[in-house]
Amino acid sequence: MTNVLFIKTSSLGDVIHHMPALTDAHRERGNATFTWLVEEAFAPLVGLHPAVAEVIPVASRRWRKSLYKPATLSEIAASLRDIRTRRYDDIVDSQGLLRTALIARAARGRRNGYDHSSIREPLASHFYDVRHHVDRNLHAVERNRILTGLALGYKPRGEPDFGLDRQRFAKAASGYVIFLHGTARPDKQWPESSWIALGKALGGELVLPWGNEIERARSERIAAQLPGARVAQRAPLDQVAQLIAGAQYVVGVDTGLLHLAAALAVPLVAIFAGSKPNLTGPVGKGPMHILGDDRMPPSVDDVADSIAKVVSSKSN
Repeated sequence: MTNVLFIKTSSLGDVIHHMPALTDAHRERGNATFTWLVEEAFAPLVGLHPAVAEVIPVASRRWRKSLYKPATLSEIAASLRDIRTRRYDDIVDSQGLLRTALIARAARGRRNGYDHSSIREPLASHFYDVRHHVDRNLHAVERNRILTGLALGYKPRGEPDFGLDRQRFAKAASGYVIFLHGTARPDKQWPESSWIALGKALGGELVLPWGNEIERARSERIAAQLPGARVAQRAPLDQVAQLIAGAQYVVGVDTGLLHLAAALAVPLVAIFAGSKPNLTGPVGKGPMHILGDDRMPPSVDDVADSIAKVVSSKSN
């Protein structure tokens, strides 16, 4: 049996964008066993994909906070030993960073990655055995699919399939709407006042997830201005997937949870303010409207109009 190791560690959006590549690989190489090495916080979500036989968690984000402490160095050494316990027929690093290329180098097997002109950090390409050219102007989902196909010997076909079934995760519908305002980059944010204005225009039950203390404080400020709004409890990503799957629709900025909503085919309106939707926009089978562009955020009225259209198309 063929063993394949995928290396896509972070961030959340990047991890979700790799899921269709795994679905392709499982369809085209059904006799293979697929292992995915990923940042520990994202392991519960990766484990939901039906084609994943094993998840190898790493803690690079946590390690960076105390890199030179003996306990951290010991944990890193143990993790590298675990990675080397199995030999893989193919290793596919679709992250394209120096740190993930070094992990690929530590693993045993034929190492595949982007070539010098295709990769985010060109130095990383020197650590692969086989280097593949993939147009950098393509959407991240297609880049992952093409790289994986080149590495495993097939050509991707059909629309992207994230391998996640909304009905499997959704609990009984309660009609709530989710606002995803949190994002790691300030330039991707939509003004707090705009979220409040939109919430007042929509009314109804609103849920505000958060991922860190800054986002929690913003959620609490927004919720305080909106009757019917509540701040979600922090939870592992597999439980967050259930929350998102049960929503009537989602409104969000360019953040990982928005891409999770798209992967689950939840109706959504995406707000872009500091990134390019043609390169990293949400991809999925559900109704969606994508508004704004890099340094061109949409207005509250534009978002409200798009919500009405998404809800209408969902009803038809």
